[in-house]
Amino acid sequence: MGKIIAVANQKGGVGKTTTAVSLAACLAGSGRQVLLVDLDPQGNASSGLDVRAGTATSYEVLINRLPLPEAVARTAQPGLSVVPSDIRLAGAELELVGQPSREHRLREMLEGQVAGYDFVLIDCPPSLGLLTLNALSAADSVLVPIQCEYYALEGVSSLMATVARVQKTLNPALALEGALLTMFDGRTNLSLQVADEVKKYFRDKVFLTIIPRSVRLGEAPSHGLPISAYDPRSAGAVAYQALAQEIIRNNARAQGGRRT
Repeated sequence: MGKIIAVANQKGGVGKTTTAVSLAACLAGSGRQVLLVDLDPQGNASSGLDVRAGTATSYEVLINRLPLPEAVARTAQPGLSVVPSDIRLAGAELELVGQPSREHRLREMLEGQVAGYDFVLIDCPPSLGLLTLNALSAADSVLVPIQCEYYALEGVSSLMATVARVQKTLNPALALEGALLTMFDGRTNLSLQVADEVKKYFRDKVFLTIIPRSVRLGEAPSHGLPISAYDPRSAGAVAYQALAQEIIRNNARAQGGRRT
């Protein structure tokens, strides 16, 4: 089974979905087989890849135990598939509350169903509720996008405390894939200061790749395209391509260099 990475931050507007979509597309563009699970009721990862949710979504997988393969939709990007989401997922947390092993529902649905993928990315909602707990319970690691703006680290300590609790009670193997600096503007002192703060907090778990502030990154979702397809030469596309290669290298080293 491939590496399962949850992309999580309970703050909105930090580039979480942009990162999930762009990274998934760039990993697929490097020849990997990638599945993106949209676990955000807003469904932005789905629409950002021009995949419209039908009757088979992540809601049916979690609530009705629909077999995962039946909810997988292909995208225009070779090698990239999506389990789409829609607003019905907003009610899933209430429906799961009384269910046994409610925090493990996604893990149970992924087991034995994702062997053909090199990477499975989970786009989490901007909260630390039951959906995010399901993602962290199912994941091998968590990637944390952090925007280079004022109060950047606000709430990150809560997220990391949640990760620690998940490691103790639900998923002892959960690791930190890394913190990703997003919306970086090297012309401002604020971006430089935030980058320093994040590096002090996460130490060697900060990605070398930094995602710049980019108008093109903001435009791509309205066209239903990842940045690598919308404008492959833009600064944002180049940065996410570099991030994909960094993750591939890091995981190759962790696996003993079996794949480069």
